[in-house]
Amino acid sequence: MNRELVIAAAQMGPNQRSDSRTQIVQRMLDLMEKAARCGAEMIVYPELALTTFFPRWYLKDAAEIDSFFETEMPGPETQPLFTRARQLGVAFSFGFAEKVEHLGGSERFNTSILVDKDSNIALRYRKIHVPGHSQYESWRPFQHLEKFYFKPGKDYFSTARILNTEFSLAICNDRRWPETYREMALRGAEVALIGYNTPMHYAPMPSHDHLQSFHNHLCMQAGAYQNGLWVVGVAKAGLEEGCQLLGQTCIIAPTGEIVAQASSTGDEVILALCNIDRVKEIRENVFNFEHHRRPEMYPMISATH
Repeated sequence: MNRELVIAAAQMGPNQRSDSRTQIVQRMLDLMEKAARCGAEMIVYPELALTTFFPRWYLKDAAEIDSFFETEMPGPETQPLFTRARQLGVAFSFGFAEKVEHLGGSERFNTSILVDKDSNIALRYRKIHVPGHSQYESWRPFQHLEKFYFKPGKDYFSTARILNTEFSLAICNDRRWPETYREMALRGAEVALIGYNTPMHYAPMPSHDHLQSFHNHLCMQAGAYQNGLWVVGVAKAGLEEGCQLLGQTCIIAPTGEIVAQASSTGDEVILALCNIDRVKEIRENVFNFEHHRRPEMYPMISATH
């Protein structure tokens, strides 16, 4: 009998700087309710779902920076998500800015979590491929200071088994790197959940702006097909603080085919009935790692230079 799972991708429209956590969480709850009414068992939200994409600004005030970060999860403002999901019996995933306090100081990460249907955090992932720059650059129309605000994650891609399925998490720029999907697949992942906030304008290479939509789907479809993965890519989209963010939230089968896609750049739920066992169509045939892969012939992949 095939393992079938109804997965919802909960695209979010823009979060403005003046929007409170309470307002944003209420929108997330509205999306959760819609998804659950349609039979979703898993609901996936985007990267930095709780705030605007603040790395577009160079902020100096420590208290202002802290206002974008979570120090506990769930906290008072995010607890309603966990409570309602448990009542509905649905699992979910979302991204947020995380501040971790420890002896000697603190660290900040771009983080995503996977929450089971009993509202237990089953998996926590901290973004590995942190893009952008670490210092203010005056020539840019807006900043991309992720390297200023976030440390790279220290843990490998990993998986968690919930809903009788092996899930793995990635965030935004991770989706552009083929190693992301390969590492997930080698570790047994069957579904990759990827949230993103992607500007339509790429300041270092504006001649590529017209390719943003193409590259978004290209990397996720290739990752799905070449590794036999279901891929759920979820955007925060629309005009956010004067910056146009890409939409194109989609659910991709292990064959690389897009089976559902958002049609707007606002709050929108899309769903797909995912036959998880379709991963075998790829992994037992054209990309059978055990029979056809030649890791001894790829030494540069593991090189550190």
